[in-house]
Amino acid sequence: MARQEWPEVVFSGDADPAVLSRAARRGTLRRLASGVYTGAVHLDPAEVVRRNLWRIVGHRLPGAVIVDRSARRAGPVDGLLVVDHPRTRPLSLPGVTVLARRGPGPVPGDMELPDGLWIASTARQLLDNLDRSRGAARRTLTDTEVEEWVDTLAGARGAGALYRLLDQARHLAPSLGRGRELARLEVMIRAAPGTGDVSALGSERLRARAAGRPFDAHRVAAFEALAADLSARAPDTVPALAADQPRRRLLPFYEAYFSNDIEGTEFTLDEAASIVFDAAVPRGRPADAHDVLATYEIVSDPAEMARVPASADDFEALLASRHARLMAVRGETLPGRYKTRANRAGGTEFVAPELVIGTLRRGFDIGAGLASPFARAVYLSFVTSEVHPFTDGNGRLARIMMNAELVAAGEVRIIVPTVYRANYLAALRGATHTGHYAALYAMLAFARRYTAQVDFSTRRSAEADLEGTNALRDATDAEAAGVRLTLPPGPATTG
Repeated sequence: MARQEWPEVVFSGDADPAVLSRAARRGTLRRLASGVYTGAVHLDPAEVVRRNLWRIVGHRLPGAVIVDRSARRAGPVDGLLVVDHPRTRPLSLPGVTVLARRGPGPVPGDMELPDGLWIASTARQLLDNLDRSRGAARRTLTDTEVEEWVDTLAGARGAGALYRLLDQARHLAPSLGRGRELARLEVMIRAAPGTGDVSALGSERLRARAAGRPFDAHRVAAFEALAADLSARAPDTVPALAADQPRRRLLPFYEAYFSNDIEGTEFTLDEAASIVFDAAVPRGRPADAHDVLATYEIVSDPAEMARVPASADDFEALLASRHARLMAVRGETLPGRYKTRANRAGGTEFVAPELVIGTLRRGFDIGAGLASPFARAVYLSFVTSEVHPFTDGNGRLARIMMNAELVAAGEVRIIVPTVYRANYLAALRGATHTGHYAALYAMLAFARRYTAQVDFSTRRSAEADLEGTNALRDATDAEAAGVRLTLPPGPATTG
């Protein structure tokens, strides 16, 4: 007799109960819950449930509405799925407990799903998640989470959409029994555009939006993580000793050259030297020449490089003034003015224009306690790069902010030579996408040790060191050939 093949999910009504019982005893079926079996006995039961959750819930709790925290996440949270259904007992499944609470069932605005289920509308979700009755804490968002959700909605949809949601909530509140919740929701929604009372708000995000300075919460969390990482590290000091000053004579020139090279503004060293020292502009490239010259004028100015921000106001002012100088001949980039359109690089979407000011200011405040100049240099360069506050010139500006922290503290600045470009960009991407800050720290620390050992007293000595350490090699070609940046034989000044 051929062995019966069972599907992945079998319900008690799909076959004779005796047949199901025998199959379970033989091991050709596995019981998942009362009246629910699986023929995929080789799989983890929790995986079977995850793949078939809506079908199982729809069969056992027909007409259920996914509500509360579960509706916000569109699925279980911490192993709990909350639904509106008359069932009085939880449904325990491998990996998930379905908690049913009594409610009105589907109401206008709720969305019908396959398998006979519904999911609460956004207006209903907001009201339901403000429920603070007995036992609600287990199944609903906190007040702060709801306020952050309102902030997200305000940023994504605008104030008009928020007020439409409030109108929908007003219509739903009587049938849901959510009068108190409606009153609290109204406070949050009216506060978001800055037209209501913010004194009762607990969320920093919503308070910031109400004050006209909304911020990118994801980036702010990254800044907090980076600041914590840097605070835990021992100071890394490379002093710019007076005795070594002759060796640093042309360092600002090479800093400007390599910083522009990273951004794709490519000149030979001879061309760049003619631009900087002889005011010779290559034919057809006046804007590119200005980029190099403006960068050099900033980084070679001791007074300018001694300016570091002591407050969020200072931070904004320095960014704006330096950007205005950098991009003076590129009017389309809005020199000294924040971007008006979103910008991205590869797979990285930078901070939205309306969140730039709030994110910059929050970022500065988070790192204000960093004492080590190198830590502050790493931190402020990352904040500037992550926010990308301007239409163009952000990378060069980030490196200027980084090196100003070092110069002002009497420490050796950092150059990122051509061969090290890929390492630099990969470290930034790793910090952005995976929170791998150690690689960014280590890469910049090595670049600074490298810079400290190059003899920048003349072009001949500098370029001999640069050639001898592979610094001028194309990063892609060098990677393919297994060539790496090496330290020159000059004296290290690490302390």
